[in-house]
Amino acid sequence: MRMFPKSALVLVMVAGSMWAGGLRLEVGNPSANPEAAAKGAVLVARITACQSPEKTTITATAEGIVDGSRRTVPLSLVPLSAPGTFAVARQWPAGGRWAIKMTATNPDYKNYATGVIVLTDKNSFDWASVKHVYHAPTDAEVDGVLGKESVALAH
Repeated sequence: MRMFPKSALVLVMVAGSMWAGGLRLEVGNPSANPEAAAKGAVLVARITACQSPEKTTITATAEGIVDGSRRTVPLSLVPLSAPGTFAVARQWPAGGRWAIKMTATNPDYKNYATGVIVLTDKNSFDWASVKHVYHAPTDAEVDGVLGKESVALAH
């Protein structure tokens, strides 16, 4: 029987302890949440935080390309009855190519942030394109989701 080297076991234990009690931002389809659907949500965001979840804040923007120009639209999140769950209604123009960028932070996690970028087309999302990052999403990461046209406009 082949055994893992001790160094591999230590790596697994360290990686596991890094994620234990962590802060994570998840996104989902509002059709699975009747309350979100009733509020006209096109996306549902949920945070998980073991330490002081009530201190967690989420910021969200729609990042897009409209008529060849890069645009940013700040988004309002509507709290839902489940703690740490929010509805996002469409607040960006119908035209263009858009991605939703969200970042969650909590002062108990010091300088750590977690984020997600989701490509959208009208009122639907490309769930296969969801990109989770363990920091505030960067412009380059948003450009990567939006495509080559975005990179040319940003620079």
